Amino acid sequence: MILLGLIAGAVARLVVPGRDALSIPATIGLGLVGSFIGGFLGYLLFGHDFDEGAFQPSGLIGSIIGAIIALLIYRAVDGRRPVRH
Repeated sequence: MILLGLIAGAVARLVVPGRDALSIPATIGLGLVGSFIGGFLGYLLFGHDFDEGAFQPSGLIGSIIGAIIALLIYRAVDGRRPVRH
């Protein structure tokens, strides 16, 4: 799961333009969160794995798509924070 998170998080950071101040552990976390977002979207869109429920990890493609969504949400939330001096 850690390797999948690293790959998905790194690909998401490469695909989405702009700079992020995310460390390697944060990139892994981004990929892991993306995996569960991708699993949830796969459950909603395709209705597969009804036995496992909606909260499940996804494969590599779903993880990358979920990580891109998570990164865009992170940027939207982070961009609204006031600058502290």
